[in-house]
Amino acid sequence: MKRPCVYILASKPYGTLYVGVTSDLPHRMAQHDQGLIDGFTKKYRVKTLVYYEMHETMDAAIVREKRLKRWQRTWKYRLIEQMNPEWSNLVDAATGEIEFGSIDAPNLVPDSPSNLDGSPPTRG
Repeated sequence: MKRPCVYILASKPYGTLYVGVTSDLPHRMAQHDQGLIDGFTKKYRVKTLVYYEMHETMDAAIVREKRLKRWQRTWKYRLIEQMNPEWSNLVDAATGEIEFGSIDAPNLVPDSPSNLDGSPPTRG
């Protein structure tokens, strides 16, 4: 699945979160799982994939990653719960081992105020 992607890893439900971006989600998840990426995720054992969204371009994915990194923790929790209320590890679905389909980036219309100001997701 070589497509720009923003993802959120968690140490446990409602635990430590990490927001990242990649062009190859299966490869990046293998790196996190094997502890090959030094830094925050390795130090805090943050490697459960709880959320991801696909983007058309890497530029769009990077913009979204930066926006999510500015969000309050509770906003990120709500975003995760919309896609993954059980806080399950989505790595099999995301890497194609289970047929799940791609999760396209939600609500990324350029003129949408909720996406330009970093406001939280709403329950729909």
